[in-house]
Amino acid sequence: MSRIPLGIVTAIEFTGPLAVSIASSRQPIDFCWAALAASGLILLAPIAHVGTGLDPSGVLCALAAGGCWALYIVFGQKVGISHGPRTVALGSLISAFLIVPVGIVSAGPALLSPSVLGPGLAVAILSTALPYPLEMAALTRLPARTFGVLLSIEPAMAALFGFALLSQRLSMQQAAAIAMIVLASIGAVATLRHRAPVAMTP
Repeated sequence: MSRIPLGIVTAIEFTGPLAVSIASSRQPIDFCWAALAASGLILLAPIAHVGTGLDPSGVLCALAAGGCWALYIVFGQKVGISHGPRTVALGSLISAFLIVPVGIVSAGPALLSPSVLGPGLAVAILSTALPYPLEMAALTRLPARTFGVLLSIEPAMAALFGFALLSQRLSMQQAAAIAMIVLASIGAVATLRHRAPVAMTP
């Protein structure tokens, strides 16, 4: 997110869940959605005379995050079935054991500064502690198709927040690329045929 706009990051990341959704089907229409998403990615690719001049390292990081998102979908559903509501707490605990030592080594006593603890707590609550349990609850109450369509709006919402909070302006080409990926995601979910529910959470 320090290299490319927030809306573009989310759009590129969302190709991970989209790939999982399309890979689970053999419907001809799904190849159309895949082609539409691929076209959006090409417009965002940092390729001379084709892409939008984005930082290649930022694009690669977003693609890697999308791959991790896809793996989360494949393996997270099995864990969720086995452990139920405890899944979020267990995942957060494991993440803390892996990441906190890295933070301590790199930042040391600076982590105890009020200027770091306050925003850090807000990020923890708003990015993990609050949304993940709510999403787990939503998954048990909404049809997979409805949930997937709602989630497909994420890249557009990210672009809106990037503009409102970070003053990130997108070119017409970048906005068109995000729209193509969003439409591909909505289309892939809307044409589902009796697939198993899929959790599509970052």
